[in-house]
Amino acid sequence: MPTPSNPDTLVYRQSGWTRLTHWIWAIALFFLLLTGLQIFNAHPALYIGKQSGFAFDNSILQIGTIQGENGPRGVTDIFGKRFDTTGVLGLSESGGQLRGRAFPAWATIPSHQDLGTGRVIHFFFAWVLVGTLLVWLIASAVNGHLRRDLAPGIDDIKKLPSDIAAHARLKFHHTRDYNTLQKLAYGGVLFILLPLMILTGLAMSPAVDAWLPLVDLFGGRQTARTIHFIVMLLLVGFFVVHMLMILAAGPFNELRSILTGWYRTDPPHRGEPEGSA
Repeated sequence: MPTPSNPDTLVYRQSGWTRLTHWIWAIALFFLLLTGLQIFNAHPALYIGKQSGFAFDNSILQIGTIQGENGPRGVTDIFGKRFDTTGVLGLSESGGQLRGRAFPAWATIPSHQDLGTGRVIHFFFAWVLVGTLLVWLIASAVNGHLRRDLAPGIDDIKKLPSDIAAHARLKFHHTRDYNTLQKLAYGGVLFILLPLMILTGLAMSPAVDAWLPLVDLFGGRQTARTIHFIVMLLLVGFFVVHMLMILAAGPFNELRSILTGWYRTDPPHRGEPEGSA
């Protein structure tokens, strides 16, 4: 490992395993999101329970097209409340024409409606995600990344109010260690959201349910599908906040850390709360 030119401010923050798995996850989640929306377009509705269809009134979300006074309109129903989403959801432009589809062409892979191809790509990157998560878990346990960087301690919990206040003011102190909000956010994604995404995905598979009835754990295949969708929204929200924090804390320093491992820290200042992206 080469020594940085200024060892007083540059620290080796991200191991090779962390950096490699980070970028594989980024690629896998990108394809999972866009192919997942392609799959959702085949039946653009979410339900709670074990069954769905015309005889059941258990939908919590529906995206579709209706015929209005001035032509077709895209609508989204959420818990029975209808919203006009023409141009974005339900009815959007594709190839110079308005077409009825839940999510627009630019948000799906493939861009045209092709459930078979979408499922093949989705399942491939789902297994990439599972394999990479297992590799990261083993490597992080061996090199101490889990214990050192992600496990919050009593001191971290005590710092939480000041950490929230510092982030609200966009006041960041760049240190070698993750701050409390980072530990909670990254831990939530890695140990709650991603495993829940994987388990609900497996629960929707008849082949998996034949030998491991995960679907019963979530109260039915339709409920598992709804949870799967909600977790997707939470991961998208995490990504947006993550990008905003990187921009606010200094994108060059943050990108250098995840590309090379080296991270520039600030000289210690008394009384300044810790925090970084």
